[in-house]
Amino acid sequence: MRAVVVDTPGDPDQLTIRDIERPEPKPHEVRIRVQATALNRADTYQRRGHYPPPDGAPDTLGLEAAGIIDAVGADVTDWAPGDRVCALLPGGGYAEHAVVHAGHVFPVPKDIDWVQAAAFPEVFLTAYQALQWLADLQDGETVLIHAGASGVGTAATQLARLQDATVLATASAPKHDICREAGAQHVIDYESEDFAERVPALTEHGADVVIDFVGASYFNRNIEVMATDGRLVQLATMGGSTVQEVSLRALMAKRIHVYASTLRSRSDAYKTQLVRAARAVLSSHWAAGRIAPVIDSVVDWTRVAEAHRRMEANANAGKIVLRVDA
Repeated sequence: MRAVVVDTPGDPDQLTIRDIERPEPKPHEVRIRVQATALNRADTYQRRGHYPPPDGAPDTLGLEAAGIIDAVGADVTDWAPGDRVCALLPGGGYAEHAVVHAGHVFPVPKDIDWVQAAAFPEVFLTAYQALQWLADLQDGETVLIHAGASGVGTAATQLARLQDATVLATASAPKHDICREAGAQHVIDYESEDFAERVPALTEHGADVVIDFVGASYFNRNIEVMATDGRLVQLATMGGSTVQEVSLRALMAKRIHVYASTLRSRSDAYKTQLVRAARAVLSSHWAAGRIAPVIDSVVDWTRVAEAHRRMEANANAGKIVLRVDA
């Protein structure tokens, strides 16, 4: 089969397509004939050599894919060849075939195309984990979502709105419409406004939940704008990973809960439970069109280097999808 490989860690020009051995499913796995896959920021880090795959994961990039099951392992009973699915992968999505634990597979509703299906797993499962399993979002609460026009940001906005939450999103001015279309009631321009000033002006008591991808440069301001008993979920550190000074008194005074999480390195059992829980809640909303990944662009996978450049330039709003059509 063909797959995108990284010959030497570095810039996007290191991405090439060549033949590699097609994987065979283990007893607990299924194999997917990939129709489309989608970019995630972690792919760019791995390409540069900064984010090695977990033990046992393929070296091939790609944390999600959609396609048709063409083989199942001996112990798999829930899936069969011919099933239309998307999946959360530890790697291997940038290929004509991908194998994955059977518990990490999500059925694709009949009216959903491959582009939408490929863009769904990573962002909606990450957002669901952040809002439900970590932050325990309650109906009607106020949520501040940084990187509001990103794939996870737009997914989190949609899920929060299902619970009648008030959503405040930060984004650059050209991406404000994307945030509003996803459901954000208030959008803050992080390039010209200080969210630490805007959030108190827009809310009565601050943010009950903050979803953050920026990290160090936002940490203290996040605490400043949070409500009592607020929950901060840290999903990335694009703005730095080391906070120089933190007031523990401020955390204690507001009884702030701080959670940090990645999804890729979670155990198979954890991801199986997450997919099962999310499927029970999200499947009907997805099929009915109440939630959907926001698509920035769709490119043929032979133009994968171009897609990586677009993501690294922060030019995308929503998901960049690679069409494979194996």
